[in-house]
Amino acid sequence: MKSFYFGGQKSGKTSCASAKALKLATSKPYYIATYDNSYKDEAMKERVNRHIKQRGNEFITIEEPKDLTKVIKENETYLIDCITMFILNNMPLGYEEMEKQLQKLFSINCNIVFILNDINNGVIPIEKYSREFVDISGLIGQFLAKNCDEVIEVKYCLERKLK
Repeated sequence: MKSFYFGGQKSGKTSCASAKALKLATSKPYYIATYDNSYKDEAMKERVNRHIKQRGNEFITIEEPKDLTKVIKENETYLIDCITMFILNNMPLGYEEMEKQLQKLFSINCNIVFILNDINNGVIPIEKYSREFVDISGLIGQFLAKNCDEVIEVKYCLERKLK
C-alpha cells in the first residue's frame, strides 16, 4: 500500500499520516526523517524535536535526507516525513532524477506513507530557484497522486480522501 498525504503547513499531515502508518504496520514501522540540519535553522530544529516527542517510541527513526532507495526494504512500513524536504535536498539533481528515485520506491513491496506540503496555491515566486522548487513540488505531487493507492488531503487534522 502506498498512501499520499498532502496539505498546508501545520495542517495535521504528520499526525494523520502517522496514524495511517501505524495502522498498516504488522511490526514497528519506520519514520524516515528527510530534514537536513545543515541549514542551522533553530526554528526547524525545534519543530523536529516536537515531531520526535510526538511520535515517542512508536517508530524506528531513520534520518535520510537524499537517497530514500538505500533505506527502504521489502515487507516493512515507512512514513516519509517529508517529501518537501527531500525535494529541497535534491534540487541540484533536478526533477527527473527525483522521479526516478521515487519510481524505484514504488517497485518495492512495502507500505509507504508519503507526506508533502501543498505549496502550489500561492503566487508564482519572483525568484528563479523558488519557482523551480514550487514547480518540482507540484510535479512530484502529481507523480505521487497518480501512483499511490490512496491520496488524502489534510486540513486542520481533517482528512479528505481524493483517491
